[in-house]
Amino acid sequence: MPRWGPAVLDPYEGMELMRVLVTFAVDAEFAGWRKLRKFQRIDYEDLRLFRTNLGGNEITVLLTGVGKQAASRAMDLMMRMADEDKYFDVCISSGLAGALHESLAPGDIIAPLVVRAEFQHADLESDSITVDEDLHKLSVKEGAKCTDCLFTTDRVLLTSKEKQECSSKAQSVDMESFEIVKAACAWGARSVVVRAVSDSFDEDLPIDFNRTLSEDAQISVTKVVMQLAKNPFVLPALLRFGKQSRKAAEGLVSYLDAYVAKLGEVQPEVAPRMAAAR
Repeated sequence: MPRWGPAVLDPYEGMELMRVLVTFAVDAEFAGWRKLRKFQRIDYEDLRLFRTNLGGNEITVLLTGVGKQAASRAMDLMMRMADEDKYFDVCISSGLAGALHESLAPGDIIAPLVVRAEFQHADLESDSITVDEDLHKLSVKEGAKCTDCLFTTDRVLLTSKEKQECSSKAQSVDMESFEIVKAACAWGARSVVVRAVSDSFDEDLPIDFNRTLSEDAQISVTKVVMQLAKNPFVLPALLRFGKQSRKAAEGLVSYLDAYVAKLGEVQPEVAPRMAAAR
């Protein structure tokens, strides 16, 4: 049974393509990329998958849903979906992240060296994973800010106080990257994290986004409206935050479009190690 669907036509047809997985939590983070490139929708169980070829690379985008449980489940399904010869060479955990340090501002593209989990996994010796050195160097060369660490939590940090309490652990925070990098490493793929900052370290979020998630780990418009109904005076702040987040996401996909195209230039250097890892 074919698992991946028909290939997307590309001028690199016939070449050995590097297989690249790029993850986002929600469609709003990915939407800008679909305006730049034609992606083909792929259906497999209930995964949200899209594919295109770029710069000699086969790009698969996976929308994981928000949170570590959603990310872990989506990555597990990706592993079941992949044939033995279809594992990914490179995995990029992408999307939005919150700042935990004053050196980061909304819109900044960041590339952390290490991802750290809030709680240590029983099957891991450490609560931290270092990303691939060469992929990280390329991300910084292409304009991302190098940071020491990104902290993956199981909830949205809503207030500047919560962010301050976590600031000693990392410079930024998200809810998916550790699970994504962990799974990719289990495949033997080389992993990197590239994200855009959506909110500053001293910024309180306008509503409780922890209460706005749907059953499939997406942002529920109905639940957002319910939050607004409780406090309609936050509407201007919510609109500002939405605009700020959209601008950050647009900058991120523009960066990714250029970054992924550059992966083809380093393929001769990284391909032998990728083959050895599988």
